Parts: sequence; C-alpha cells; structure tokens
Amino acid sequence: MPTQNTYILAIESSCDDTACAILENDRVLSNVVANQKIHEQYGGVVPELASRAHQSNIIPVVEEALKLAKIDKKQLSAIAFTKGPGLMGSLLVGTSFAKSLALSLNIPLLDVHHMHGHILAHFIDDGQEKPSYPFLALTISGGHTQIVQVNSSSNLVVLGTTQDDAVGEAFDKSGKILGLGYPAGPQIDRLAKLGNPRKFEFPVPKAPDLNYSFSGFKTAVLYFLQRETKKNEDFIKENLEDICASIQYTLIKILFKKLEKAVIQTGIKQVAIGGGVSANSGIREHLKSMESKGWKTFIPPFEYTTDNAAMIGISGYFKFLNNDFAGLDTTASPRIHM
Repeated sequence: MPTQNTYILAIESSCDDTACAILENDRVLSNVVANQKIHEQYGGVVPELASRAHQSNIIPVVEEALKLAKIDKKQLSAIAFTKGPGLMGSLLVGTSFAKSLALSLNIPLLDVHHMHGHILAHFIDDGQEKPSYPFLALTISGGHTQIVQVNSSSNLVVLGTTQDDAVGEAFDKSGKILGLGYPAGPQIDRLAKLGNPRKFEFPVPKAPDLNYSFSGFKTAVLYFLQRETKKNEDFIKENLEDICASIQYTLIKILFKKLEKAVIQTGIKQVAIGGGVSANSGIREHLKSMESKGWKTFIPPFEYTTDNAAMIGISGYFKFLNNDFAGLDTTASPRIHM
C-alpha cells in the first residue's frame, strides 16, 4: 500500500457522456458528467455527433472536476481512462487526451476496461458495505449483459454473456415500438409501477448455459403489438402501463433465471449488479428480495450506475496499486474482451 495519498484523474468517454472524476485513493473528490441531449431526436446515439461533442466537452469537464476536487494537476499521481469497449471515435477523444495529459505531467497512464469499472464501482469508499471476493456480478447496460465471477480486482471471469442484443436494447427498442422517447428504459420503469406485470405474457428466450438472448424477445413484443393494434388501434394507448409492466416483469425474469443458475453452479451467494440498467427499480427490488434465499446483495448508488468517471478512477486506483501501467503506445479498443 502507498505511504501517501494517491490522486487519480479519470476520464470516461466510451459512448455519449463525457466524464471526469478525481479520486483520493478510493474516495471520490469530484465526479463530473456532461450529457449529450442531441441524440434524443434521433432515437439513439449517433457516433459522429458523440465524438464531436466529446471534443467540445472534455476540457471544460476536466477543469471542473479539478476545481471541485480542489486539486492542482501537479498533485496528480496518474491518469486513468476508458480503453474500451465503446464507440471508436468517442474512445479516441478520451484516450488521446489522457495520453497527452499524462505525458505533459510525466505521470503514469492507466487503461481501464469499461465493464470492469461498472463492477469495481462497488469498492468506492462511499459508506456502503463492499463485497468480498469472490462474488458474482450481473452487468447490465445498453451494450452488455453478462454474469461475471469476480475473484479479485484483476481477475474477472465471464460466465455468461448475451448472444445478440443486451437487456438495455430490449428495454429501449420495446419502448420505441410503444412510441416512447429515447432512452425508453427509464420511461418503461416509471410506467411499469402503475401497471399489472402479469396482464400480458411474453416468451422467455432459451439460450444455452448461462448466456442470454434478447433479439427474440423484441420480435415477440413487435408481433404482439402489431396483432393487437389491428384489432384495436388504441390498444397501446389504453394498455400502456400494463404493457410496460409486463415487458419489465419478463425481462427481470430472464435476467434472474440465469443469475440464480449461476449462484447454484458456483456456490457463490454474494451478488452485485452494475451498469446503466441497474438503475431500474424493478431489478433493484428483485435483487434485494433474493436475500430471502440466502443471497448477500450489493446495489450501486444511482450516480455510479450510468457511465461515469468515478468507476474508471477506482479501477485505475487498483491498477496503480498493482503497478499495472499502460504505455503511451496503448490504443482505444472498441471491442475489447474482459
């Protein structure tokens, strides 16, 4: 362990949010995120627009993070950044800035896997209880759905992953069919609280082992709505809350069917969630309810669920402690594996 405080400046730019955080060891001093609203009119993230916005946002975001943390850049111990996965143009902005800043300050560079960040966010010192190794992590976002066995901060093994779409896509694309805006996931969650989750039945896809599949689910939702609106053109309007509740109920069932199987297979009953979709109230409540089966569950604070730089910072801190530094020849990797 270091004998003096370690200050990490972390940058996250994997998709459409530009973020910078400053950490003192495992404690967050600042965590600034600049959101990009421009994508809402297109119903999804436009990669070229995202990378241009990152270029405009990154310097103000970094300056604000340093200001809020009351840290001078000369005090920094290392620069952490998201290497991947993500959108190539967006990653390049963060990667280039991080390398330049590390070079100018003559301090180490730490390249971080985005999904490691979502998992290791549970180790940020925010007063919450932390999991102990080994534990299982369900990572759920717009691009990923995975069950990961976490043996240490550097030893993470994927036990199951999606074979096609991620659960976040299932929420958003189902919402798009219903005429909801982007992102639709939070709107489905809000409307689901007012509906009957067992009103309509949707199929649970069959994927091998601990893997997931969601493409068939989206198709089933589409065909169901096409069929019902032919009978009644106001079907969606008249049943929107029940449809959302039924969609969310089924997606939760799909997620936890495999997660329960993973707990049985590994014998590990410490279970954490992470990623943007872990903000969903239904998923959080269902995970908490599993404590009645002997699980010990860990749910991240809302500010660490969506893409943020604090989670990149804590991952970078662990790498710093292990002397796991990156060279200036490191490059962005949009399809990097765990």
